[in-house]
Amino acid sequence: MKTIAAVLISTVLMSVSAPVSHPPTDPNPFLTPYNTPFGVPDFGKIKPEHFEPAIEEGMSQQATEIAAITKQKQAPTFANTIEALEASGDLLRRVMTVFGNLNSANTSDELQKIAQTVAPKLSKNSDDISLNPVLFGRVKAVYDQRNKLKLTGDQQRLLEKTYKNFVRNGAALPTDKQERLRKINGELSVLTLKFGQNLLAENNAYALVIDNEKDLSGLPASVVAAAADAAKKRNPQDGPTVRKWVFTLQNPSIMPFLSYADNRALREQIFRAYLERGNHNDEHDNKQIMSTMVGLRAEKAQLLGYDNHAAYILEESMAQTPAKVSELINQLWTATVPVAQQEAAELQALMDKDGKNEKLSSWDWRYYAEKLRKQKFAFDEQELRPYFALDNVREGIFMLCSRLYGLRFERRTDLPVYHEEAMAYEVKEADGRHIGIMYMDFFPRASKRGGAWMTSYRRQEVENGKKITPVVSIVCNFSKPTGNMPALLSVDETTTFFHEFGHALHGLLSNVTYGSQSGTSVPRDFVELPSQIMENWAMEPEMLRLFAKHYQTGAVIPDALVDKIKKSSLFNQGFETTEYLAASMLDMAYHTLKPGEIPTDVIAFEKQAMDKIGLIDQIPPRYRSTYFQHVFAGGYSAGYYSYIWSAVLDADAFEVFKQKGLFDPKSAQSFRKNVLERGGTEDPMKLYRNFRGAEPDIKPLLRRRGLMKDV
Repeated sequence: MKTIAAVLISTVLMSVSAPVSHPPTDPNPFLTPYNTPFGVPDFGKIKPEHFEPAIEEGMSQQATEIAAITKQKQAPTFANTIEALEASGDLLRRVMTVFGNLNSANTSDELQKIAQTVAPKLSKNSDDISLNPVLFGRVKAVYDQRNKLKLTGDQQRLLEKTYKNFVRNGAALPTDKQERLRKINGELSVLTLKFGQNLLAENNAYALVIDNEKDLSGLPASVVAAAADAAKKRNPQDGPTVRKWVFTLQNPSIMPFLSYADNRALREQIFRAYLERGNHNDEHDNKQIMSTMVGLRAEKAQLLGYDNHAAYILEESMAQTPAKVSELINQLWTATVPVAQQEAAELQALMDKDGKNEKLSSWDWRYYAEKLRKQKFAFDEQELRPYFALDNVREGIFMLCSRLYGLRFERRTDLPVYHEEAMAYEVKEADGRHIGIMYMDFFPRASKRGGAWMTSYRRQEVENGKKITPVVSIVCNFSKPTGNMPALLSVDETTTFFHEFGHALHGLLSNVTYGSQSGTSVPRDFVELPSQIMENWAMEPEMLRLFAKHYQTGAVIPDALVDKIKKSSLFNQGFETTEYLAASMLDMAYHTLKPGEIPTDVIAFEKQAMDKIGLIDQIPPRYRSTYFQHVFAGGYSAGYYSYIWSAVLDADAFEVFKQKGLFDPKSAQSFRKNVLERGGTEDPMKLYRNFRGAEPDIKPLLRRRGLMKDV
């Protein structure tokens, strides 16, 4: 069963060091209700030394709560067993949500050491619940009489999920297999942490230091300014006359460098560093870790009666089977590869015309793609950045949410925050009713893992008849302000902001009874629907004219630029879709293996898998094995395909707004009522049909990506 401990282990990140222990010097803020507005975490009082004692107490309290369920004399009922189990572990959940989120967004050596210490304990706590025979017996007794019980739809689903989770986590196995399962779970909990910790260390360790201004040729002024700022922060001892520029493996740094730097040798240098993360045969090497993880996952799946890890994971998804995932991916792959090959030929021709007697390589693609974009559309993406100041994009998203759902967002400076860069907002209905609290944290730092994500500090649920409102957060790694210039986002960063905000709405607008069904507690291949549908609005002309205003003049984005965005929307889609699908196929290649098939050389296995599908040399998979954090440290194992599965849903769903109006409130309310509010209370395809009136069609996605122009 996915108990709270099992769910939250995956949010605890990084480092393998000896545990540290400091006795708390003041009262532990976790052990009493937070004395803060809306009961948000009291970040100002929470210190690293508070976590271990609070986690231990949380596990102890949950053990007592479980014992109360198993020792009662009353016959098992939905209330005294299923609902009681659902309510257990409140303190542990409260501590772990804070710990896991801080360890991702604002970690430290001390937090990483604590993570290493508590991971096996949390795994044991989870297994002690999942493999408790008396508890399972009570759950099974309620499940066996489910057809006689007068349960609501969400109660019926909670009962079915609870029973199935016990079975899927080994409750029906013989004792010897349960013991092996415990060992596997414990090992995986530690390896997952170590993989993520290694990747963070690799990202932070590398820097391309430039001290010759000629090597900055081609780079936009804003990128050069950001690199100068990075150099000053990395080497504060350098005086004002020292001229250095630093580029890192963070996306806001490396991606512009690859797109604009004229120096091909330096593009190759930084891109090779990016590709080789976790593959240096040193203390941060991830090859053996991930190989061991793949083997343990395969063994666990077989213990539980499944052919492979993917079959185990996908049983609980919309896709249901590896065969259905492969069917979708292969359909898209067949349509995508010719487009990518044509793009490669065009870029090679441009490279030849440029006088380069070289074959197009992966570190050339983005550089020549930008040149080709300018040539075809007279369009330089840097022209757009002045219209995508972070504050303007945020206000645009607020306007969109107001038009669609009537929401209001009010900045709250009186709420504690976990880092000085984080901001808190109260979210309200149009009539002023409180919905929840939302944190936003935008810029890279050494204490934050890469990427962008939405998370939760408190889930929405009903407790003793009272609705508990959610506390959510979005964490990103966007381009930072430089000098007198505000943070100016790229198109990709802008759509990422919309994407993560869609996840946040899923958490904020949840309206369910049980916390385990709230918000984003849905299958992986459905959870991306609310986020990806939000992306559709980002570059719509009607939407752009609401928020895309020049940060200096306030002028609305010119129609000519909007037209260029629209005309170039299909540009480079072969590349983008190919690198994504290749990573999805790599994920499935690892997780359809059986225990006797686990590779000892993961780099050779990766090459073999990519050669098998015909991946062209110039496009590596979006994530190579040793830094595939989604799959080995982020909960997306056998699930990275979910983004494209959900893309089918979101492209089809957005057709409603294209037909009825971009801000049609009736359609928006239907989406809110049937998808955003319902969380995991019903089968996701049923929720989708309730909104759309039919199952999704793949044609809108193919049209949107320019992969099948005749449909």
